[in-house]
Amino acid sequence: MRPWRKPWNAAHSDGRIVLPLRANGVAYRGINVLLLWMTAVANGYASPFWLTFRQALEHGAHVRKGERGTTVVYYGQQTRTSVGDEGAEEQESFRFLKGYTVFSADQIEGLDDAWHPRPTPPAPVERLDRCETFFTALPTDVRHGGGQAYYAIGSDHIQLPPIEAFESVEAYYATRAHETVHWTRHPSRLDRDFGRKRWGDEGYAVEELVAELGASYLGAQLDLPDSHIEDHASYIASWLRVLNNDRKAIFAAAARAQEAVDLLHRLAGTTAELGVEPGVEGDTEPLAA
Repeated sequence: MRPWRKPWNAAHSDGRIVLPLRANGVAYRGINVLLLWMTAVANGYASPFWLTFRQALEHGAHVRKGERGTTVVYYGQQTRTSVGDEGAEEQESFRFLKGYTVFSADQIEGLDDAWHPRPTPPAPVERLDRCETFFTALPTDVRHGGGQAYYAIGSDHIQLPPIEAFESVEAYYATRAHETVHWTRHPSRLDRDFGRKRWGDEGYAVEELVAELGASYLGAQLDLPDSHIEDHASYIASWLRVLNNDRKAIFAAAARAQEAVDLLHRLAGTTAELGVEPGVEGDTEPLAA
């Protein structure tokens, strides 16, 4: 069984992540990569190129007035000659650290378009009609953007990365199903708590089991291809290890997951057999304890 992994990546929607580049196109290394990435993210710089003040002038451009540069560092090695105790010359090597200032190409005026490569826009994603119909029928507040997926109980909204950020459209709907099951725990709906107080405690673990079991039920009902099943299984297994002293945990989680899925179908006006008119008599077996 493979370990669970995050099914989305910012690179899928924003273009591939590239290393910061010197004026000659050579990539920076080590700590300079982190320094320049942080500056680029904080200021919204899109160009991967960084130039010194003099390099900007050499390319017929200039740093905009008021712009502040970013300090990068480099290690060097020099050799110096000294005279030993017996008067003989000795060669001694030493390393040094030196800093200098660079500017993003986005801070420089007069550079041509080659210094401002833009990522290719992501191709439109073909959504799955069956899933889209189900989820859009629910009265959920779903917000897309950023790089995290979660349900915020305080504001009662679901946050998801853009669908283009996911490795597959199936992964998007599987993640949406997981967070939508969490949505059912709100006090105005199923008021599900399990005594959770912090991330990773037993109450949190049971709630994650409920969400992932519910997502797997929905995935089967929505005819999602089985490519995501191993991830469901790995995720469930990871939380079962947290609950290894509670043999009843999986039974309780399965019952609450079924309860959540049933509620979602009622709210969407569907049944577990999607497309069947609501109100058709079906399985009336009571929930397990």
